[in-house]
Amino acid sequence: MASGEEEEVVSIISNKQVVLRDHHVTSYLKESDMCMSMSTITLKVPDNSKGVLVKNLYLSCDPYIRGHTKGIQGGYADEYFKTGSDSKVIDEITYGDPFWFHSTSTLTIMLFTKQTKIKGRGLTKNDSEPIIGYGVAKVLDSGHPDFKKDDLVWGFTGWEEYTLITETESLFKIHHTDVPLSYYTGLLSMPGMTAFTGFYEICSPKKGEYVFVSSAFGAVGQIVGQLAKLLGCYVVGSAGSKEKVDLLKTKFGFDEAFNYKEEKHYDACLKRYFPEGIDIYFDNVGGKMLDAALLNMRLHGRIAACGMISQYEFDEPEGVHNLFNIITKRVRIQGFMVYDYYHLYSNFLGIMIPYIKEGKIVYEEDITEGLESLPAALVRLFSGKNAGKAVAVIARE
Repeated sequence: MASGEEEEVVSIISNKQVVLRDHHVTSYLKESDMCMSMSTITLKVPDNSKGVLVKNLYLSCDPYIRGHTKGIQGGYADEYFKTGSDSKVIDEITYGDPFWFHSTSTLTIMLFTKQTKIKGRGLTKNDSEPIIGYGVAKVLDSGHPDFKKDDLVWGFTGWEEYTLITETESLFKIHHTDVPLSYYTGLLSMPGMTAFTGFYEICSPKKGEYVFVSSAFGAVGQIVGQLAKLLGCYVVGSAGSKEKVDLLKTKFGFDEAFNYKEEKHYDACLKRYFPEGIDIYFDNVGGKMLDAALLNMRLHGRIAACGMISQYEFDEPEGVHNLFNIITKRVRIQGFMVYDYYHLYSNFLGIMIPYIKEGKIVYEEDITEGLESLPAALVRLFSGKNAGKAVAVIARE
């Protein structure tokens, strides 16, 4: 070291995390399947790295995370991960042993792309690694030219206080700070983009069409319904409580809504609300509701297969029996990954930000405090007890 130079002091601090107790959780997910863990982290990006070190401010709790906890064989991720390799993931995703990240959720595939690399985070067989998901964070240090200290960002991060993200293709800088930052875990991030691209790109909607949205009070469904109404469609949503049904109609502007838990026969229920049939079904639940919707589709109807939350807790998913209707009614059913449409993000913001400011789009969040609240929040998603988009506040900058 040259005379007069001072050696840089690099802080190493504790880093609280949410981890799984086991590699797999094959039965119904419980809070006790997750626990708090403590590690340490260096508050500096390694030399010659283009990584970004962030302090997590808000962490998102989404249904696809259930896929992280299951060892489902034959999931969509099998197309991306081929068995037979001895590779062990340390600093990035590799295409070897599929580990425990199989899922029946379309959205989960987003976690398995080469563009998503979180250093040592959640993609190994190491029990000490935190769960990963979307979040809003503040940049503490950066080796990447597109990100600088104090930037606000959203994208994949760890369920922990601090995360080193070594590849940044899935990281988005936040430019609009005149809306709640928490919206970048939902309305203005993955769920919002899922609703936007699923409805407009997959469903090809037209004014006056009949639209059904399942799990309509969820992070995606509440946005789909509002976009459909703004286009001039007739919209019906399903939810899991009277309170949610009432809010769908009074706050989000749905024409009708029903509590699926009170309906014994989904086919008869849908015929009640759609006597002329369904043009567009935005499917977030799969299972028996999808089966009933197939019976009620109109000619040339479209189904956006977004999620299948009714099936995530089953070791043996339910079958769908009414597929012949796809042929006779010329129905187009298409699964999709929102990651394929992130190139449209600036267009999305250009439409959604004005809608928010003009009060044309509203959003319901279920906000909890602290990392410790995340296990309970995740479990609530599968019982329908959440009251909107589940998000945890980790730090307020």
